Amino acid sequence: MNSTNSTRVLRVLVTTVASDSHSWNLVYLQLMLEEMGHIVDNLGPCAPVDEMIARCLESRPDLVVVSSVNGHGYADGMRLISTLRSHRDLRGIPVVIGGKLGIHGTENQDHTDRLLLAGFDAVFSDGGGLRSFESFVRQLPAGAA
Repeated sequence: MNSTNSTRVLRVLVTTVASDSHSWNLVYLQLMLEEMGHIVDNLGPCAPVDEMIARCLESRPDLVVVSSVNGHGYADGMRLISTLRSHRDLRGIPVVIGGKLGIHGTENQDHTDRLLLAGFDAVFSDGGGLRSFESFVRQLPAGAA
């Protein structure tokens, strides 16, 4: 366990968008977060938004991590965050998204800005976001929601 996080164990829900059937990214994130000392609930690939909402209402995670590999992270992520933020009891949970958010490389900055405006607390672009993601997680207090 990383000593810098030994007093701040987060409960993290890892998921993907409903259209994404990839699981290796979710396993990688789970292992990375567990190595950092956190408790991870991994919903697996193609998790319906309603299932993710139900799990959040049940377990009240300190962080929700949404990963996308299929290039539909932006479109599906917008629906996901809109639904999550519409639940009063879930509005305070930090939610981040990362991975392949779109299929057009130059549009990804627009995606980032729109996802943040829609309610994500952070957006980590494909290819360089892991260090930023780790830094973000390390700064979160347990019970952030």
